[in-house]
Amino acid sequence: MENLEEGDIVICTVENIIGTNVFVTLDNEREGTITFSEIAPGRIRNIRAYVVPKKIIVCKILRISGKGNLDLSLRRVSQKERKEKLEESRQEKSYESIFRTILGKKAEGVIKKIRENENLYSFLERIKKDKKEFEKLIGKTDSEKIVEILQTQKKKRAIIKKSIKLISKSSDGITQIKGAFGEIEGIDVKYISAGNYTIKIESNELKKADKILKEKLSEIEKYAKKEKIEFSIKEK
Repeated sequence: MENLEEGDIVICTVENIIGTNVFVTLDNEREGTITFSEIAPGRIRNIRAYVVPKKIIVCKILRISGKGNLDLSLRRVSQKERKEKLEESRQEKSYESIFRTILGKKAEGVIKKIRENENLYSFLERIKKDKKEFEKLIGKTDSEKIVEILQTQKKKRAIIKKSIKLISKSSDGITQIKGAFGEIEGIDVKYISAGNYTIKIESNELKKADKILKEKLSEIEKYAKKEKIEFSIKEK
């Protein structure tokens, strides 16, 4: 069974709501509990606005008891963490399909063995660089077939957007604002309303897209400070 630690981000399925506790099941069939105070900040008027039976949610592990019981939190998961975990889960299911196609009946046993220590996603990301461990597990021919598919597999492009505000009080404000965007490449900029814009970036990897966007926002902020333009990022 995959080892879990406090602070890990996990995908859960809501099973039941009893009293002030929400009971969930993790992908690895372990069970966890979320108290209402860890569902959302502030007072909750309608719990079903956040969780209902069979809903898939992303949580953070707060505590693991000596008996292995998991105390979880929904409200402590950031939007970025949620996106990354859902993308990882999507890729994990894709990997399962590849294993079954290449290995046939052997697939379930191999998947189970890998998951004794880690999930398929982390294992296959690791063996892309070092194939020897994989060859020992399933043989050179099958491992080469799977690695070849992984290397040619087209990942879903990650899209990240941010809303920002840029306001110039200069008589030449329009030119100034254009200059803020004109000095950077690789992003899509959309005008929303007076002083309000959205910027969007796409990449094959979510983490890479997030890093690039942060760098671009930093460039805009430096330019705005130099030109004395009001700049702010709207947080959801």
